[in-house]
Amino acid sequence: MSTTEPEHDPGLDAHDPEPPAKSGHDWMMIACCIPMLVIVGILVATGVAGAGLILAAVMCTAMMWIMMRGM
Repeated sequence: MSTTEPEHDPGLDAHDPEPPAKSGHDWMMIACCIPMLVIVGILVATGVAGAGLILAAVMCTAMMWIMMRGM
C-alpha cells in the first residue's frame, strides 16, 4: 500500500497574494448616471431648472465614481 500526499490546491490558501481582477462593474454603475445627466440637461435647457442643477448632477456622478473606485 503506497501513501501519496494530496496535491496542493492553491485555491485553498488562506492568503492569496494577488488581488482579484477588476470586473468592470464600476463602469456599469457610472453608466447608470447617464440618464440623470441627460434629464438634467433637458430641464436646464428648457428653463425648468436652474444651471446649479448641472453641478449637483456632475457631483453625484463624481461621488459615484469615487465610491466605486474605493470598493
